Amino acid sequence: MARVLNRIETYYDAVPRSSARGEDFGPLTLFVREGADGWPFYARPALGHEGPVPVAAVERVRARQRELGVPEAFEWVAETTPGLRAAVEESGLVVHAHPLMVLDGEPLAVPEPAGAYVRTLGADDPELPAAVAAPYAAFGAAPGPGDAARVAARIAAGLTVLAAGFDAASGEALAGGQVQPVGEVAEVVGVGTRPEARRRGLGLAVTAALVADARARGAGLVFLTASDADVERLYARLGFRTVATALIAEAPAA
Repeated sequence: MARVLNRIETYYDAVPRSSARGEDFGPLTLFVREGADGWPFYARPALGHEGPVPVAAVERVRARQRELGVPEAFEWVAETTPGLRAAVEESGLVVHAHPLMVLDGEPLAVPEPAGAYVRTLGADDPELPAAVAAPYAAFGAAPGPGDAARVAARIAAGLTVLAAGFDAASGEALAGGQVQPVGEVAEVVGVGTRPEARRRGLGLAVTAALVADARARGAGLVFLTASDADVERLYARLGFRTVATALIAEAPAA
């Protein structure tokens, strides 16, 4: 399992670098987006760092994040960097734990979603904005004005694959998600279903389509982070198994 976690660490270090630069803070790396557009990134352990992380390093990163006007956020794997949680919590951030899951072999078969179909979308697909918006609606949010264009650019560059579930009768986008391949490793991210379309198997069908695409592109290791135990059990139906704990730290609510 150590080899799997090492491959995931290498992936985590590589995937932001397509649109961000890494700033060195000793045991930590802060990823800073290039340009005014795009998503604000996070800090995480420097690739290859072993041993404790001092609180002072965490606070230096937080000061830089405040200077940049980005969220004070850290992401890491508990089993890979066990000393970081105490330092992050001592600095005053709140830590959330999520199951980190990998898929061995091919995904298990899941039923076709009732009254719907799933497909991947190209960068110029007219349904792309609706497909990007569907997972936001799952969490009661809406995409930013430039999000669909950024996803389209990443699709065109081969950095992201987007799959969506559509209502068979109306053609409305009901669910969506993405997979981000880097070499032989790929992460499934942002899978969500509109509230009114839940319990139809759309999330699993979208995930299965993303896994199939990643496998076809040569990804031998596919992984994801489940939001909670209920979602963990859902992904287990596809064959994913929990191997570690993903930790996300953020500033406490005001």
